[in-house]
Amino acid sequence: MTSETILANATLVLPTEVLRGQIRLSGGKIADIAEGSAVPAGALDCGGDLVLPGLVELHTDNLERHIEPRPKVDWPHAAAIIAHDAELASVGITTVFDALRVGSVTSNAKTNYGEYARALADEILDLRGQGALRISHFLHLRAEICSETLCAELDKFGPADRIGIVSLMDHTPGARQFRDMSKLKEYYVGKYGTSDADWDAQVAAQQALRARLGAQHEAATVAAARRYGAVLASHDDTEADHVAQSAAHGAHFAEFPTTIEAAAACRAHGIKVMMGAPNLIRGGSHSGNIAAQSLAEADLLDIVSSDYVPSSLLSGALMLGDLWQDLARGIATVTSAPAQAAGLADRGQLRPGLRGDVIRVARLGPAGAVRGVWVEGQRVA
Repeated sequence: MTSETILANATLVLPTEVLRGQIRLSGGKIADIAEGSAVPAGALDCGGDLVLPGLVELHTDNLERHIEPRPKVDWPHAAAIIAHDAELASVGITTVFDALRVGSVTSNAKTNYGEYARALADEILDLRGQGALRISHFLHLRAEICSETLCAELDKFGPADRIGIVSLMDHTPGARQFRDMSKLKEYYVGKYGTSDADWDAQVAAQQALRARLGAQHEAATVAAARRYGAVLASHDDTEADHVAQSAAHGAHFAEFPTTIEAAAACRAHGIKVMMGAPNLIRGGSHSGNIAAQSLAEADLLDIVSSDYVPSSLLSGALMLGDLWQDLARGIATVTSAPAQAAGLADRGQLRPGLRGDVIRVARLGPAGAVRGVWVEGQRVA
């Protein structure tokens, strides 16, 4: 491995501008940036390709796909984590917050789903400790309010677990994302073949569970985030009242608000708005909620997440750059904005002194192809 790398004759996407120049990586950091198209001896000639900060992903379900590649197939976890890590590196993501659900339901034979987060977190952290992972991994605990075991599961984590984000998740039928229960019923009947009687019983049980434990679980989640030193996020805010509650809890950003009303309320409360790149690229939400592009056009979109398609993160940022006619602003939604929302001041921009997390991208029409990835100055893809 070389101690210094120079990417020259590149189109550098800086925090507020784009210019032709070169960037030098040394000692794991960005050492300096210079303008011009010169290619010094030993430098990599980028031929005008974009050079960007490494992408920062705050919310991804991608690991689940590797661990369960088919229904009821439990793939060996170490292999799954390493494949997940390599996939993210290949699409330019250099920092990821791996989303793990905490809070389970164990008393209902038909709707049971069990605990897994603590054991999987241990495996991720162990592989990281061995140096087996290419990119920087943190944990994102998705606290399921409508569950039975949330408090006990939260108690199994602590400040040493690299928990960067805790999000308040409420999937109670009839609330937030699932305010329109016809969409939720359509999903469950289509995926699981649920009968009408079973569906009605399931809805009643979940609503009763939320009424019994919801307030306790919300309070426990907010307290746990503070104990871990993690950023708190809301999820699926739908009404202004939801956002006011998120603000009272101290939420830093809102994951996937479902209406323009909620997004506007977030802006009024100083809460950053995050939307999914798949929503942006597809032209709308697959569950019938507000389109990400509508929020972008209303100047109510701050952060983009790949959600369930890792490669969509770069494509979404380029699409926003085109939409806003400001490439630096589009790229910021997947670099500096998520880094700042998660409290990471050492990355997310091409600026001397920050981590040498950098990617090279060839622009191919509206999309981009990743042609090189460096993490702390070392090439990983």
